[in-house]
Amino acid sequence: MQDSTNQSATRAIPFDVGKLDRLMEEAGIDLLLVTSKHNVQYLLDAERAIFFDYMDALGVSRYLPVVIYPKGAPDKAAFVGHWLESHQRAVSPLWVPEVLTRASGSVDAIALAVEAIRKSGVPARRIGVELAFLPMDAGNALKGALPGSEIKDALYVLERLRAIKTPAELAKLRTASEMVTAAMLEVIAEHGPGSTKRELVDALRVAEVKRGLTFEYCLIASGASHNRAPSGVHWEMGDVLSLDSGGNFEGYIGDLARMAVLGGPDSELKDLLAEIEAVQQAAFAPIKPGAMGGDIYIAAEMALQRSPHREHIEFLAHGMGLVSHEAPRLTATGPVPYDDPDARLPLQPGMVVSVETTLKHPKRGFIKLEDTIAVTEAGHQMFGEAGRGWNIGATARL
Repeated sequence: MQDSTNQSATRAIPFDVGKLDRLMEEAGIDLLLVTSKHNVQYLLDAERAIFFDYMDALGVSRYLPVVIYPKGAPDKAAFVGHWLESHQRAVSPLWVPEVLTRASGSVDAIALAVEAIRKSGVPARRIGVELAFLPMDAGNALKGALPGSEIKDALYVLERLRAIKTPAELAKLRTASEMVTAAMLEVIAEHGPGSTKRELVDALRVAEVKRGLTFEYCLIASGASHNRAPSGVHWEMGDVLSLDSGGNFEGYIGDLARMAVLGGPDSELKDLLAEIEAVQQAAFAPIKPGAMGGDIYIAAEMALQRSPHREHIEFLAHGMGLVSHEAPRLTATGPVPYDDPDARLPLQPGMVVSVETTLKHPKRGFIKLEDTIAVTEAGHQMFGEAGRGWNIGATARL
């Protein structure tokens, strides 16, 4: 166990300090204690702790990284990490002036953070934390150690800080998207009649991992069923196949959906996917700088009203990045509950939106496209655009 200090001389601060300070001022926050792995990664611009990349539990407690950021005083920022990441931080220095890698669980991580706050002398009257990512034992320890402080939720502050992606972040999102679609097309091309849904998901896991992704999930539907769980159900001739997968590249999510069929699509399937495509294209059209986020939904709704299968179609658009369903938040009526401030705010270059249209056809099954769209200075750009039509399973190539 060791501490590494005075690392800031070798690293530039990777985020917009002025923007963060303004957001904290608007939210009435003096000091941030950031504990989610995604926001810790963002603020440090550093690889996540290797030992805890997959899970947080260890012994009788859990891994709890803490970035301490005082408003207007980045020179007094600090990081608290686990002793198992001390070597990692030593060979990859962080920008923060003080790095304490001697925590072993959640409560002592907070104790070290409080120690660093007191040592720095920065104001801590109003502390911003991520309430959804601060375990109760650590939260109680924080309140006990700083009883005069007000604890506030900093989720909105940190989400707004991340809303506009840098070129490096956009490159990672593009890579993740392209790898996910390439993996899907490989699996579709190599599997045919008799393949089970579980076999297809297992194959997709391998295909994504060998490309450098961390496989997160695959929602898979086959035939007339709308059930999207892996199972022993077989993919047979004439059946549609829906693959909706998330693959993670260095923390950034590629989340796309593509369609396949065994034996080639008939005229009805061609028409059904064309309906989905018409809604997608309508939703893409208003995506540009200055357009209100809600314009995406207005355009999609107009296309949906023209669809003969309107009662079976669902549309959703949401922000993408280190978190699925992050800013821009575009709807308050989607399946993931949150409010919709960005529906009434202009889109900005660097924002990334996932656009998805789903048809739950009562006879032909689950038909869906999901695409990742980045707002650019000139309009918008799609990431991972391959395979957006009907992809044909292995039997068509024999």
